[in-house]
Amino acid sequence: MIVAYFWTITPSRIPFALVAMGIDRIFLRASKNVGFFKSLGTGKGETFTPADANTLRWGLIAQVHDIDAFDQSFVVKQWRKNSVSEFRAVLEPISSHGQWAKQEPFIATAKDWTGSVAAITRARIKWHQNFRFWSSVPPVTMSLKSAPGLIAAIGIGEAPIGLQGTFSLWESGDAIKNFAYKGAAHQKAIADTSTYQWYSEELFARFAVRDTRGSINS
Repeated sequence: MIVAYFWTITPSRIPFALVAMGIDRIFLRASKNVGFFKSLGTGKGETFTPADANTLRWGLIAQVHDIDAFDQSFVVKQWRKNSVSEFRAVLEPISSHGQWAKQEPFIATAKDWTGSVAAITRARIKWHQNFRFWSSVPPVTMSLKSAPGLIAAIGIGEAPIGLQGTFSLWESGDAIKNFAYKGAAHQKAIADTSTYQWYSEELFARFAVRDTRGSINS
């Protein structure tokens, strides 16, 4: 199962967050309960430039065997102790295309899901394509914000530039399909991606939302 956390912190806890981003991976790699994982910074998801960064919200996505045990792990408890709010979503992959860090971490197991859906889009942008990519993003993000069926969307990233993505929650699978395949701005972005080949790696995955705790908008 996949679990996604997003924590909101106060400005005084930014030093903790910066240190934790480096140290957490040591504990996560050593855990037999954890498979694939990524510690994440977040942003507004509007331009996907460094100006988007939100230093008061941080995230973690992990494939785990025992969710309850992971929820009480040292890494999660330290974030919980240093945050003012926590959102957790338990996810089961519906589909996944592409790679993340040269891995295919999300194996589809959910079938015939009719409930709410989470989506992760993530890409490694070629350095020489950054400016062209940034110029094409605003129309897509504006259409995303007004997309019917969208519950929330957060920009996610592993680095200030070059490694960017979005975590979003939708009321249904049909809602995200309509945005992805019928929206004019998104269709143009897909066409531009084919024309300019600006990604060196990309991934798009959808998940059944099995459980949530907390508010993603806090």
